[in-house]
Amino acid sequence: MNKEEKSQIIDELVNRFSENNYFYFTDASGLTVSEMNSFRKLCFDRGVDYKVFKNSLVKKALQRLETDVDKWDRMVLKGFTGIMFTRENGNIPAKLLLDFRKKGAKKPALKAAFIEKELYVGDSSLDALTRIKTKTELIGEIIGLLQSPVQNVIGALQSGLHKLAGIVKTLSDKNEENK
Repeated sequence: MNKEEKSQIIDELVNRFSENNYFYFTDASGLTVSEMNSFRKLCFDRGVDYKVFKNSLVKKALQRLETDVDKWDRMVLKGFTGIMFTRENGNIPAKLLLDFRKKGAKKPALKAAFIEKELYVGDSSLDALTRIKTKTELIGEIIGLLQSPVQNVIGALQSGLHKLAGIVKTLSDKNEENK
């Protein structure tokens, strides 16, 4: 790989890191070719882009973004590094990794995940990452919480009106009988 090709890859990584709020660093060393192809297909089917990059190029891209590269270098940029990119939902790659492992594979292992400017390190973070909610889900929950008290008040008022209407009707009927 010549210097120009390396520069293009670094530029691509800088753009991807800038454009995506969610990316996962994985270690898929030891997977067979068929397992790797199966994993890539699963990624493609779920809208996750998976690519393998040289650690030195990833490090240079992170340096361009003025990231604390020493922290990344110690924890993440060692050995085989594949990166999963997704724009829409931070928990899709975590669920994908767990689903793939249900088929019997022990890898890919999670090295780290970058979710909304937070770094989650280690495979032990996968369970927590699967429970991350999307922005749409959070907004829906907030709207539901805000609507609940209003709906309770409206329901109480409506049931009260029905009771009141029943009382008025009963009184009206009694008045009719007395005449």
